[in-house]
Amino acid sequence: MSLFSKSITLGKELKIADEEFVLLRDFVYDKSGIYIADNRKYLLENRLANRIKHLNLKNFGEYYHYLQYDPRRQQELNKLFEAATTNETSFYRNPPQLKVFQDKVLPEVLDAIKAKGSRTLRIWSAGCSTGEEPYTIGIILHEVLRGELGQWNIRIAANDLSEAVLLSARRGVYTDYSLRTTPKDIVQRYFIAEDGKYRIVPEIKQLVTFGQINLSDKAQCKRLERSHIVFCRNVIIYFDDEVKKRVIGAFYDNLVSGGYLLIGHSESLHNITRAFKPVHHPGAIVYRKEE
Repeated sequence: MSLFSKSITLGKELKIADEEFVLLRDFVYDKSGIYIADNRKYLLENRLANRIKHLNLKNFGEYYHYLQYDPRRQQELNKLFEAATTNETSFYRNPPQLKVFQDKVLPEVLDAIKAKGSRTLRIWSAGCSTGEEPYTIGIILHEVLRGELGQWNIRIAANDLSEAVLLSARRGVYTDYSLRTTPKDIVQRYFIAEDGKYRIVPEIKQLVTFGQINLSDKAQCKRLERSHIVFCRNVIIYFDDEVKKRVIGAFYDNLVSGGYLLIGHSESLHNITRAFKPVHHPGAIVYRKEE
């Protein structure tokens, strides 16, 4: 029996064979550095079943062949990456960490920049999903700098692997669900209500530049401008240890001396690198690149 006949249909439910799962898992890893563990097999199966039907393919084996050889395979890669990741996010996610960023990290970084006679600030939101994180960063910058903001040259580089989430991020329109962790006064000041949804105000939107990037590709990461602060929250959980080390190494290289890395509250650099100095604050740990 050939590979391409091993997927089976139970009723209307398309099932993935073990061999097909391994091929697709290895393909995703090779293209993106994302590792799909065996216990997430059912997620890949469920999320790709609709793609297989949409492309009028019979099974997962034919889908793998499509990804390898079809002239339209590059476009389908974006759909595959979406299926391999979970874009669960919101504005003001993990408030304790953001409070540390607003009250401690950002003022320190701004003071250090001013001490050098500069007013240029660069922040990188790596794995930005649908834009809630970089726009939150922009809002916090407005809250901290207020009237001084116009005196600064600020750019937030926001990147993700998925073009679909970047399209949504560039649109900058959100539902109540995206704002579920956002203080009400922030919603009133920085969003325009329209047709039951909320549009981010232009003053925040203009601070953020979105672009596609594969974090496991060192060459792509090197093309980014040096940053004072890097956010990469709830992203490295998708990588194995080898890719984690490569990605964290890229962040280290990108950061200026004295710059900060902020990762997810459930993530740690403990077994990945000792290049950063962990700085402990109530409710959060941030990582500093020593000068």
